[in-house]
Amino acid sequence: MLAKPIITLGRFAIDWKGLGYLTSIVSVLILGAVAWPRTGEPAWHAPALIVGMATSIIGMAFRYKAHLQEQREIKRAEATANRR
Repeated sequence: MLAKPIITLGRFAIDWKGLGYLTSIVSVLILGAVAWPRTGEPAWHAPALIVGMATSIIGMAFRYKAHLQEQREIKRAEATANRR
């Protein structure tokens, strides 16, 4: 079943899943800023933090891309079913 946006504003509709991923990305950046290594901490902490933040954000981008692809496939299937 196609997940319909809850709010539409004229031609624009809110993609709640996309908004959720964007919120998660912002939270990763905020938490990364708080966790940034202080003077005297091991040198590997900063690169490990950056890699962890980057992989988290990339993972969210992959999931959102898969969501968009799934939505396109659903629309295609609905269009095919409506033509019959």
